[in-house]
Amino acid sequence: MSVVSMPSETPRAAAPTSGGAMDRVVARKTLPLRAKIALGAAGAIALIGTAWYYMPSSNSQTLPTDRIVVSTVSQGRFDDFLPLRARVTPLITVYLDAIEGGRVEEVLVEDGATVQKGQLLARLSNAELQLSVLARQTEVTQQLNSMRSQELALSQNRLTNNRAMLEADLDLKKAQRQYEREAPLAARGFVAGRTFADTRDDLSYQRDRRAVLARTQQTDERLQTSQLAQLRASAETLQSSLGVARASLEALNLRAPVAGTVSAFSIQVGQSMARGERLGQIDSPGRNKLVAGIDEFYLPRVQLGQTATVDWNGKSYRMKVAKIYPTVRNGQFEIDLQFLDGEPPQIQRGQTLQAKLTLGDPVRARLIPNGSFYNDTGGAWVFVVTPDGGEAVKRAVRLGRRNADYIEILDGLEPGEQVLTSPYTGFADKDRLVLEKK
Repeated sequence: MSVVSMPSETPRAAAPTSGGAMDRVVARKTLPLRAKIALGAAGAIALIGTAWYYMPSSNSQTLPTDRIVVSTVSQGRFDDFLPLRARVTPLITVYLDAIEGGRVEEVLVEDGATVQKGQLLARLSNAELQLSVLARQTEVTQQLNSMRSQELALSQNRLTNNRAMLEADLDLKKAQRQYEREAPLAARGFVAGRTFADTRDDLSYQRDRRAVLARTQQTDERLQTSQLAQLRASAETLQSSLGVARASLEALNLRAPVAGTVSAFSIQVGQSMARGERLGQIDSPGRNKLVAGIDEFYLPRVQLGQTATVDWNGKSYRMKVAKIYPTVRNGQFEIDLQFLDGEPPQIQRGQTLQAKLTLGDPVRARLIPNGSFYNDTGGAWVFVVTPDGGEAVKRAVRLGRRNADYIEILDGLEPGEQVLTSPYTGFADKDRLVLEKK
């Protein structure tokens, strides 16, 4: 069996592409995975930030520019004054009250009349009071008469004691002389011993009698002096009581306690007035003061003696703070201003004047025009306009003193910056305002 051997087949290489011998495979370079992630995250953040910036936020609000007032921060002089609206009031007012109630019998002056001190204004009657005063007067008179009788009796007793002392002195002198005459005679036997003994005993008796009367007189004098002092004190008290009773009766005649102008005096004949009821008042003529209400914010800064000025018919009048009423009503307290160098002529009670109260010396400061925004923020923050004028951003600031025109800036704002000074009503809770021009 013959074996036919076949030639072995060798593989052929693929024919090279035209020009393949000249080309070379180049590997493509790609960014690392971490770099791709970082770039993607940055792009996402930028996209979100842009969307958030242009997307309306719940803490921002679009506001037309015609609804706001924009003011510029400046550097200038700050005058520390406070404008006041003051009311003309009489410097001295004395009220007329019915000390004792009664019926009006006669009215002698009219409201607005000028009266002198002590002038009779009206007469009242009170029958019950008149009878009570008369009874009291009678009782006091009787007590005074009784006391005077006691005082007279004490004085008579003193005279009696003095008379007894004089008699005792006289009897002692007589007994002394009798003893001195009989003593030498009795020694020579010309006077009986019994008679001389009686004379000696009588002298001793007169001496003892005078000593007893002297002690008695001293005791009586001491007691009488004390008793008389008490009686006189009681008499003065009764006299005062009687004076009060008579004054109560005299009070039915209403008289002017001071000179001035009668006002609010509108009582009528036949009208019954209760005890203590207000009948009117008397105002000091030609002397007035100003009463002004001030916001309670200024209470710590207003002091007695501070000066103020009032312009009237082209002339300035100086005043001072004379009294401060610390009670706050409706957010205000009141002060009294008194004129220093005369007062404006022909001003009337109740008239309103414009005054300027000086609180401190002028200083150089950063200023912002005063506006209603202060009531909404309390001076703690403001809306500041961005340089491009498209927005206003809330910024914390520190404001100081303020007057009618400007507010002093202590910190947070620089000259040239613009601030919203109109009211912040409706957007005070926002942090950013988009200003829309129309």
